[in-house]
Amino acid sequence: MVHWIKDALRRLDSEAWKRFFIAVGGLSISFAAAVFSTVFREEGNFFATALLASFALISAGVVGMVTVPYLAKRVTIRRFRESFQYDFTREGMAYITIVLVIGVAALNTGNNLLFIIVSAMLGAFVVSGIASAGMLRNLQLDVALPNHVFAKRPVQARLELRNLRPWAPAFSVNVTPKLKPPRLRNKWQRGVFSWPPWKRPEQRWLHLNDWVWKPEPQPPRLDGIFHGAVYFPYVPRAKSASADTELNFARRGAYAQEGLGLATRFPFSFLSKTRPVAFSRNITVYPPVEQTDEFFQVLPMITGEFETFVRGRSNNLYLIRDHTAEDSVRHLDWKATAKTGSLKVREFTREDERKLRIVFDNVAPGVVSEAEYEEAIALAASLAWYFAQSDAQLSFAAPGFLGSSDVYDFLAYLALVQPAKADSVLEKLEVSDDYNVIVTAQARGTIPTNFWACSYLIFMQRQVHTSASSR
Repeated sequence: MVHWIKDALRRLDSEAWKRFFIAVGGLSISFAAAVFSTVFREEGNFFATALLASFALISAGVVGMVTVPYLAKRVTIRRFRESFQYDFTREGMAYITIVLVIGVAALNTGNNLLFIIVSAMLGAFVVSGIASAGMLRNLQLDVALPNHVFAKRPVQARLELRNLRPWAPAFSVNVTPKLKPPRLRNKWQRGVFSWPPWKRPEQRWLHLNDWVWKPEPQPPRLDGIFHGAVYFPYVPRAKSASADTELNFARRGAYAQEGLGLATRFPFSFLSKTRPVAFSRNITVYPPVEQTDEFFQVLPMITGEFETFVRGRSNNLYLIRDHTAEDSVRHLDWKATAKTGSLKVREFTREDERKLRIVFDNVAPGVVSEAEYEEAIALAASLAWYFAQSDAQLSFAAPGFLGSSDVYDFLAYLALVQPAKADSVLEKLEVSDDYNVIVTAQARGTIPTNFWACSYLIFMQRQVHTSASSR
């Protein structure tokens, strides 16, 4: 029995009932004002007649605009439940004001021509609503998003709008992410009743378990993917139209888009109608890999130490081959070039052993500032992206990272990582043949000595870059 009562209360739409009774009360007052305006008219009181008639018409119009659309959305018929979201435009508000003014004048003067004008204007309003609703029917939206997105780098997304109607084209349709948030649903939740309420919670002497009827807690919402509208002026019947839009993301992280809308003001711009479209998409925005001043400062030192480390391990000639556009000039073999008449380069066995490992040693919250943390992540991402384009064999290491050698997996990790309390990754990292680029916030004296001969250290906290290689 208790569960049945709770379920009935959950289904009860208190807001709809409240608006229903407001509408009944407002229409009753309007009817009474109209009746009294007729009485005063018979008595010859023109001022009272005009005042009450105007009040009756305006109050009825307010009730019609505020309560009727809301109650219409609560109709259980499926076709009406798929109702549109709409907003009044400035043109629509001005039009309604003119209709009310002419309507008041028609009631006060009894001029039949004014009644005909009001009827025609109201008919145009109804026709506009029907035409705009029909314009948004049988439209299908497809969205193509890029697979890899970087912060602070614009990317293109393509939207395709298909008109499934074989008999009529579509005019003036906007694809917009601006939808009204879903209505919060109330439910019975456990709470605590405390007394007296005017004291602070810790000073109240009575505490009892209680049930509270309140909205369900909502999970934090991610930032949306789309922020602007894409306009389709014309979509032919039984055909499609496409448009590209530029997406910009100021920071790394996860983004989600729950729902899009097809909106139109066709034909008279009295209302802006929006039909929600089912759409759910999540993307991960990688850290920026722009070449900053800091990047240009660190890269030559890392490259030099890396080349020295590799050269020291092996410098055996492997073969002499033709020069390609990707080869460095310093590898040219001038003797073989002069003999053959074409550019030749030397290839060494060390090129098969160019192994580089980028290590991101995450920090606990509060160890470094947010700006320093983001700079360290951006630098690690930029180095990973740069060396991924070279001939080095890359690997990555970080707390909680699965150890994939795919640069996109490492960028996805950097996109979502946050400061967290954990053991340093350097304590579990094994020494290998790789040359290490380590981004860490640890003090230099705490770095394990077995990494000093084969690593380049980048310290987050002070952004001091120090080579630890002994070669």
